Amino acid sequence: MLSPHSHQQVMVGRAVMKAKQAGRAALRLPPMTSTSDLVKLYNLQAVKKLSQNFLLDNKLSSKIVSSSCRVKRSHVCEVGPGPGNITRSILEQGAQHLTVIEKDPRFLPALDILREASQGRLDINIGDVLTYNMEKLFPPELARPWEDPPPNIFLIGNLPFNIATPLIIRWLRDISLHQNAWVYGRVRMTLTFQLEVVQRMVAPPNHPQRCRLSVMCQNWCYVAHKFTIPGRAFVPKPDVDVGVAHFIPHQEPHIPLPFNLVEKVVRCIFSFRQKYCKRGVATLFPRAIQDDMVPKMFTVADVDPDMRSFQLTMPEISRLCHAYSAIVTQNPTIASYNSREQHIKAELNCDMDADGNEDEFRLR
Repeated sequence: MLSPHSHQQVMVGRAVMKAKQAGRAALRLPPMTSTSDLVKLYNLQAVKKLSQNFLLDNKLSSKIVSSSCRVKRSHVCEVGPGPGNITRSILEQGAQHLTVIEKDPRFLPALDILREASQGRLDINIGDVLTYNMEKLFPPELARPWEDPPPNIFLIGNLPFNIATPLIIRWLRDISLHQNAWVYGRVRMTLTFQLEVVQRMVAPPNHPQRCRLSVMCQNWCYVAHKFTIPGRAFVPKPDVDVGVAHFIPHQEPHIPLPFNLVEKVVRCIFSFRQKYCKRGVATLFPRAIQDDMVPKMFTVADVDPDMRSFQLTMPEISRLCHAYSAIVTQNPTIASYNSREQHIKAELNCDMDADGNEDEFRLR
């Protein structure tokens, strides 16, 4: 026979067990049609021009969500949910609230089924994530100072290939300005890209894949390649495998200068990737002053002008950016110089008619 104290312990243990079971049950969605069946039911064909590829493998969807860290009791925004397989995984892993942003209204019926089963935890917004402003998407009390640990907010998405790189560049700009979703603090992201793109994002100096995207991503975020999904897991099957990347914004970027300035310098440095980096740096300046400005910039930065761009470390690229910033401060007109625009103008001048009627050409 149990003593009163032992009996009390047993009752407490049973109560705890019931509470845990109730908690697990609360995370389960009611039985419903599978995502693959919904795709068939609503005849949801992937649109090639939108680079749509459906991930219908539940285990892989769950792995994407779990690689985001712990989404239980968090607020999540999923971009490009499509028919909702990752959406389902986010809800099943216990997100407190989920908002999806979907451009294609064909997916509304499938997403509505998930919304009705989510017990108020899912909102559906139709919009283009490239222009969508998330500054009021989450409760204001979730916001954290930039220097604090990241807020309990996550961005997750299986991105169409045609917008993935432009979107991450746009979001890096938003991170640098602490705007859009990043008004709430250092919001974390877990996103899919073509495997080669992820390899470029994480490539260190001297790596064959080191490029402009490597520097831009690593300047504002810690980037990790979580795992690779074979192309055969998607419907329709793409010609490439897919990489899952996780981003955590830095408290302070390696190069604490305005985004546009850093992007311009890095773009020029990597414009001649296999040549000496001085060749790319020269495109920052009008031809008439290149012979003076290029050596000056490398001297001030204390960087070897005969290195290849992919060999440069983050500190070396930082010093080049700061040197360019100092030159622009002394010579403000240089800031507006764009070698690409000048090249286009030169081509247009060559294409003018024999009479030199430039005004007529501009009106074409």
